[in-house]
Amino acid sequence: MSTSRLVYSTGTGRVCPECGRPLAECRCKRSKPAQPVAPKGDGIVRVGRETKGRRGKGVTVISGVPLAGEALEELATRLKKRCGSGGTVDGGVIEIQGDHRDTLVAELGKLGYTVKRSGG
Repeated sequence: MSTSRLVYSTGTGRVCPECGRPLAECRCKRSKPAQPVAPKGDGIVRVGRETKGRRGKGVTVISGVPLAGEALEELATRLKKRCGSGGTVDGGVIEIQGDHRDTLVAELGKLGYTVKRSGG
């Protein structure tokens, strides 16, 4: 059995299959995480309200924002501060606690996005 195909070791943890170094020290392109890509859509940001899976608690959901990674997190932080409530970014969708649709439509419109209210 050859030791050149070492996949895991308790001494170093996970090892890169190409260069043989621990993943923390690897310099290969294969082990680098891919840069987040902005979702492709129709260019319209949709603002709606959901209660599904939240025990009846409503959240405002913002989808279709053409940003990814840090830029999306920064926008979410700005919108949460504007509404004065908490929230999160989950899978490219911004969720803000409470019903703040009117406030968010106005704020996103000021930022230059084409915005539509979705749902009831």
